[in-house]
Amino acid sequence: MKINLTTTTQTDLNVTFIEKNEIENSPHSKVLNNAGFSAEQDSICFLHESALLVCGVEDSENDNIRSATSVAIKALKSANYKSVSFPVTKENIPAIVEGIILGGYEFNNYKSKPKKSKLKNISLVCENIMELQSTFEEAIIIAEATAYTRDIVNMTPEDLNPPSFADLAKKLAKENGLECTILGEKKLAKEKMGSMLAVGRASRHDSKLIHLCYKPANAKKIISLVGKGLTYDSGGLSLKPATSMVTMKMDKAGACAVLGMIKAVSELKLDVEVNVFIGAVENMIGGDAYKPDDVLVSRSGKTIEVRNTDAEGRLVLADVLDYAQDKVEADYLFDFATLTGACMVALGQYTTGIMGHSNKIKHALYKSANNSGELIAPLPFNKHLKKQLKSNIADISNISSKPYGGAITAGLFLDNFIKEENKERWIHFDIAGSAYTETPWDCNVYGGTGAGVRVISDFLKSLK
Repeated sequence: MKINLTTTTQTDLNVTFIEKNEIENSPHSKVLNNAGFSAEQDSICFLHESALLVCGVEDSENDNIRSATSVAIKALKSANYKSVSFPVTKENIPAIVEGIILGGYEFNNYKSKPKKSKLKNISLVCENIMELQSTFEEAIIIAEATAYTRDIVNMTPEDLNPPSFADLAKKLAKENGLECTILGEKKLAKEKMGSMLAVGRASRHDSKLIHLCYKPANAKKIISLVGKGLTYDSGGLSLKPATSMVTMKMDKAGACAVLGMIKAVSELKLDVEVNVFIGAVENMIGGDAYKPDDVLVSRSGKTIEVRNTDAEGRLVLADVLDYAQDKVEADYLFDFATLTGACMVALGQYTTGIMGHSNKIKHALYKSANNSGELIAPLPFNKHLKKQLKSNIADISNISSKPYGGAITAGLFLDNFIKEENKERWIHFDIAGSAYTETPWDCNVYGGTGAGVRVISDFLKSLK
C-alpha cells in the first residue's frame, strides 16, 4: 500500500471517526441508526452508497484513533476498494499511520498463495501539508521499523539462526551506513564469555555477538541497547513442555527490537549515538549441552551456578552486558529480553516490565510510552528477593530459590553484571508478554508486535 499526504479527497472511499454523542448531528444519522451503529470503540459501519466508512471511537485520544484505524484497515483490505482517505491532524497523524501500517500488517512469507488486497492507495487528508510533513515522515519511519522488527521475530528458527542473524545485521549496516562488528565463537572464547558460550554449546549453529553502531557527527548522547537473541529456546536439558516450545522463535524478540530501534534512529537521523549489542544463540539439547549443576565463569569473572538451563537468556545477557559496558561508555544502557513468563503473570500480556535504579529514567520512559502508545510498568527491586539468588557453591545462582517474583529476580540477576558507575544509567525491559501475541489487540496482529521500537524511538527523539 502507498500512503501519501494530500489536501484533496479523490478516493473510492472516505473514512471518518465518530463518537456516540456525534451521531445525532451526523448527516447520516438515520442510516446509522437503522444499521444499529452506536459508535462503540472499534465498531465500524460501511455506508457503501455514500462511499463512507464510519468508525466508532470513545474519544479523540490517539490510543483510540490508532485502534479504530487498525480495525478499519483490516476491513478495507478485505473489501474491493482500491483507494481510501483518512482525515488527519498534526496530533493524530502518528496514530493513524501506525494503525494503517501496523494494524494492516501481514506476514505471508511462508504462505504459498497469500491473499492479495485490492487496496493500493491511502490518502491522509489535511489542511496544510507543510505543517504535517515532518511528523508524517517520522511516523512512517517508526512504523516501518516496527514492522521490520515483526518480520524478523516471525521468521522460523531454521531461517533465522545465529549466523543468519549476523548476516541480517550486516545487511542492515550496509543499507543504513552503520558500523558492524561480528564476534564468532573463537573471539567469544578470547573474550572469556563462558556464560554465553555454554548456552549455545549444543547447537549446530555457532553463537554470534553482534555490535552495530550509528554515529552521527555531533551526538548529544550515547546510548547502548542490548538485545537477547535466542533464535530458538528448547529449554536445554531442562526441557520445555511441548506446548511451551511452540512460539519459541519469539525468544529473539529483544534482539530484533534493538535492530528495529537502530534502523529507526539512523533513518530519522537523530543526533544520538546508538550502539546495539546482540547475543545471538540457540539453546538446544545434545551430548554437549550445558547442564544443571554446572558452574559457569562469566566474562566479568563472576561464577554462576546453573540450576535450570531454561533460565538461559540471563546467562547470555550477563556476558553481553559486560562486553557492552567495556566497549562503550554510554549515557544510557538499556537491555531488552523476552526474559520471564513471570512478567506476564505480574503485568499481563500487553505490558512491558521495566526494572532499574533510576526513577528519573523510568519517568521519562513512561512519558514516551504514553506518547507512543506502548504500555510499560515498573517492577520494584528489593533486598529480600536479591537474597534468593544466593548460591552455596558459586557467586550467584541463575534462578531464584523460591518461585515468586521471578521477573524481578531475573532483573536482579542482571543487576549483578552492571558496573557500579552504570547502575543509574541502566534499565532492563522484560518484553516476554508484549513482544508476541496470538490474539490481535490494538494495532498488533498475530505474531511479533515489535514491542520497544516505538517507545525507544520517542525517548531518543526527546533527548537534549
